[in-house]
Amino acid sequence: MSDDAVVEWLLDSDPAVRWQVERDLTGAPPSVWQQTRARVATEGLGAAMLAHQDPDGQWAGGAYFPADFDFDGPEADEPGQPYTATTWSLNALRDWGLNPAVLGDTAARLATNSRWEYEDLPYWSGEVDCCINAFTLANGAWLGADVGQLAEWFLDHQLDDGGWNCEWIEGSTVSSFHSTLNVIEGLLQHEQLTGGTHPRAAELRAARLRGTEYLLERRLLFRKHDGELVGPWATRFAYPLRWIYSALRVTDHLRVAALQDGTAPDPRAAEAIEVVRAARNDDGTWTQGTRPPGRQWFEVDVPEGEPSKWLTLHGTRVLRWWDAA
Repeated sequence: MSDDAVVEWLLDSDPAVRWQVERDLTGAPPSVWQQTRARVATEGLGAAMLAHQDPDGQWAGGAYFPADFDFDGPEADEPGQPYTATTWSLNALRDWGLNPAVLGDTAARLATNSRWEYEDLPYWSGEVDCCINAFTLANGAWLGADVGQLAEWFLDHQLDDGGWNCEWIEGSTVSSFHSTLNVIEGLLQHEQLTGGTHPRAAELRAARLRGTEYLLERRLLFRKHDGELVGPWATRFAYPLRWIYSALRVTDHLRVAALQDGTAPDPRAAEAIEVVRAARNDDGTWTQGTRPPGRQWFEVDVPEGEPSKWLTLHGTRVLRWWDAA
């Protein structure tokens, strides 16, 4: 397919994909893509996810795991993490561009009814896992919940090397690529959605940039101490993105951050960009990879081995951003 044909193929999509194609690839005016974005609440993926919300504001009756998940029972042996509970469902709706007003008083209902599986802590206060707290920070800012104290939690838990690691509670002092990307994504979302109005906004932004520097020092792909690829997952792409680090996901984050910060692409991202470029098929699409197992409400993309509109959207806009610079 030509570049124009790829864009036409992408436009023939669920509203959750189409509005981003209009905004990021076709240059459509806001009046066009915002109208498409509004359809997320009533059509396709967004409407289907909204239909699964519980009356108490949760999904599947739980914060990070479904209420029926028995950590000591047979469910604990099922493959992968279940992706049906509240946090994962909110992540999806936010990623798909749902207008948070559609969710009404969900933030208040979650404050009242949802508790973390870890020590029964209140939902909007977060818990001890960096990635979970990053998702919660972004979702809270999106829904208008009071997550100001949770934002400050990341300042207190940034490691000496500049990143974060969800295993800090186990004594880890070295940052994780996965955790660091999840955190800087959450911090960026919080900054964008709150307009940088947090009393410690400057410190939060500095922490985000320092976390980004942790990844860029490693050229987004390599261990610092020996220069080896950090892991095979870094060059594998699959949607939904979940919590997993990849060259595609981190470069798309850098694109969004550069637009927010008014900065040019960092040349240290070049090798990761070439990994993204090399994964593009001759017809201009990207192929769905192996996704982490785990139950989900419904299928949100194509099976492994087929051309993925989600991945093609991400890959195309990343390369256009980089090549334009």
